[in-house]
Amino acid sequence: MQLFKQFTKINLFHDIQSFATTVKIDEKDFILATKSVFEKHLRVLNLPAHIIFRSDYGHSEPTDIMTDALIEDFRKTDCKRIIAIGGGSVIDMAKVLMLKSEGNTEDIFLRRVPIIKEHQLIAVPTTCGAGSEVSSVSIVSLTRKSTKVGLADDAITPDYAALIPDLLTDMPYNIFVTSAIDALIHAIESFVCPKANRYTDLFSEEATRTIVKGFSSIRAEGKEARYRLFEDFLIASNMAGIAFANAGTGAVHAMSYPLSTKYGVTHGEACYQMFTAVFQEYQQQKPKGKIQRIILLLADILNCETAEVFFKLEELLQNIIPRQPLREYGMKEEEIEEFADNVIELQERLLSQSYVRFSRETMCRIYRALF
Repeated sequence: MQLFKQFTKINLFHDIQSFATTVKIDEKDFILATKSVFEKHLRVLNLPAHIIFRSDYGHSEPTDIMTDALIEDFRKTDCKRIIAIGGGSVIDMAKVLMLKSEGNTEDIFLRRVPIIKEHQLIAVPTTCGAGSEVSSVSIVSLTRKSTKVGLADDAITPDYAALIPDLLTDMPYNIFVTSAIDALIHAIESFVCPKANRYTDLFSEEATRTIVKGFSSIRAEGKEARYRLFEDFLIASNMAGIAFANAGTGAVHAMSYPLSTKYGVTHGEACYQMFTAVFQEYQQQKPKGKIQRIILLLADILNCETAEVFFKLEELLQNIIPRQPLREYGMKEEEIEEFADNVIELQERLLSQSYVRFSRETMCRIYRALF
């Protein structure tokens, strides 16, 4: 039985110059970057690489149409190595370029073609949530199917991750918070997934402790406190990524995907919508399982009674950034059953590794409560 794997080399840098010097960027490198980060941090380096911007392909979270265009542009070059500098969507798009396959995005994500690694990928996260820089998962919206799907395969695991806290300084507050909440969900969901074990628990627990304590500091000191905490949040996000790369995520992510796909809600914000409601349902359906341990951990961090954990966690997160009812995004009440059916049809990978496998009725009840 496999307990743990970690293919990605992880390095911490204090500035982009030292990173560029260490990895020896040259004309055979294909850089996919967030334009704002490139303009502020990389343009002055006059890198010889082939450079394109994620915004050239659209401003939504990745779709198959966007990724197909990226694949076409990459195939026109003779580049051998990919460097992704951006948030989870940038890194997820870049992962597809690692593959030898001649298929399009839908063919790749639905595994109609062989998944074979051909190119190296260096991932440089500029948010502190996705953990994509160390995971073997890429997420994309398939436009014909109107939902997000995930490809999970060792072939798309980045070879090298560069953590540079200085690159987080330009993140708007709401993006910082929702991405960090996504990392917290990665840590807690992976902790209760069936494949979790003592190795993954170490990463889940430390990431959970760091992020919740960080949020508590921000609540006490104000938004500006985040600037001194960027390294903590970036490493915690990375650790949560290692945990979920090995143990998986579950119903929180599965139930968030229809909201992101249909209404363009960012991934972290969509997961935040489902977070505490899903875990309260887990607790009700299977209170004597591993969820007891995560409740004890959170009670210790939040300095509260175990019976208050999810109320106190929700209170903390609401103080950091308020959570809106689903109707505020445009969702209609009659779509509740449609969303549940969509999850059942297309998110089997996530449902099967959840702490509790939700029925259609349970998902409808959760959506309705959040509506």
